Amino acid sequence: MTWRATILTLFPEMFPGPLGVSLAGKALASGLWELEARDIRASATDRHRSVDDTPAGGGPGMVLRADILAAAIDAASIAPDRPRLLMSPRGRPLTQSRVVELAAGPGPLIVCGRFEGIDQRVIDARGLEEVSVGDYVLSGGEIAAMALCDACVRLLPGVMGKEASGAEESFSEGLLEYPQYTRPQVFEGRGIPEILTSGDHAKVAAWRRAESEALTRFRRPDLWEAKGQQKPPKDTTRG
Repeated sequence: MTWRATILTLFPEMFPGPLGVSLAGKALASGLWELEARDIRASATDRHRSVDDTPAGGGPGMVLRADILAAAIDAASIAPDRPRLLMSPRGRPLTQSRVVELAAGPGPLIVCGRFEGIDQRVIDARGLEEVSVGDYVLSGGEIAAMALCDACVRLLPGVMGKEASGAEESFSEGLLEYPQYTRPQVFEGRGIPEILTSGDHAKVAAWRRAESEALTRFRRPDLWEAKGQQKPPKDTTRG
């Protein structure tokens, strides 16, 4: 079965956007995955195609109505085994392990919020899993949905040209990726670490592991501590 992303949005014209170029775009064109962007307004019931209303209890902004969004979700007619996601700054942070899980499945339905938020009742009634891509607020869920799709699509079979390239990236083992180098041999007086050109694969692997651990300890102590390691030292990976 082909991995499929179904996007519910007020701006379907935003898709495929960046997902239509590079690795994701080539994979989309070749049928390695499918993308469907559905307009939430298609489920509106009045001639103005209204989808929002004022917040119960007062306050600024507008809230996406439960009945309209529920109708849009139902109209998508997705299989019960497909995850139902809501891109939301209050959701659980998206992790590489969750991306791997999503990429291994049939593909999610993703709701892109707008306005001040979405009526809680439709979140509960339709079992939406709230997912965050960071501790910041975007204008809507579309860009976050693109980020999630891109992270998943690149893991699909046949998308990346070299299977090993996905196994040594940041977060693949709960660590940040080690520094990368290529030609020229010397750039503005800075050379490539000699060990990387030594031809000793065991030493190269050990160096990369040590660099990954050092970077993680300093830049992401939360990841380091999650691995049951010690508190972060000073950053010794950069001059």
